[in-house]
Amino acid sequence: MMNFIWVGMVIIGIGVAVFTQNTQIINNVVIHNTQEAVTFAIGLTGIMAVWLGLMNVAKKSGLIKSISKIMSPIIRLLFPEIPKNHPAISAIVMNMVANMFGAGNSATALGLKAMEEMQSLNHKKNTSTNAMSMFLVINMSSVQLIPLSVLKIRADAGSLNPTEIIATCLIATMISTIVGIIACKLLERMY
Repeated sequence: MMNFIWVGMVIIGIGVAVFTQNTQIINNVVIHNTQEAVTFAIGLTGIMAVWLGLMNVAKKSGLIKSISKIMSPIIRLLFPEIPKNHPAISAIVMNMVANMFGAGNSATALGLKAMEEMQSLNHKKNTSTNAMSMFLVINMSSVQLIPLSVLKIRADAGSLNPTEIIATCLIATMISTIVGIIACKLLERMY
């Protein structure tokens, strides 16, 4: 469905440009914005590679298991239907840690792995479980201790103090995560 929406928006945009006789805008946007998109994507690739590498090292060294033990009471409360030593737990923890350090792009791969592991526990394969829904809420709102991607974007844009948003981001993401968890738990009970 999203593909149709995007294609529709592009066709409407081109149609409006042709109708208003501003076809030069299309050329300028295509040339300028595609170059910016590629530059931006390459810049974020470095952050993603570092975080995915660090997460693999942390997993193989046992650090993720240690963090899982520390986070175990919270994980058990949020995801009670996932068995204690299931691989989904470590995938969830790795995703949460990556999100906490603002490596949201890197966390995507870890989040997909967590969903895959939770799907293996799902008896209704075409319906999400409570754990999957809760994980999605936490993943989308994710508490950010250090929003690396945002800091990089601010630094690339020439900000004099790119780190001044850290406290604000921490407060905002904590509130959004708490509200998301409460809403998810309430909806679990209702349905």
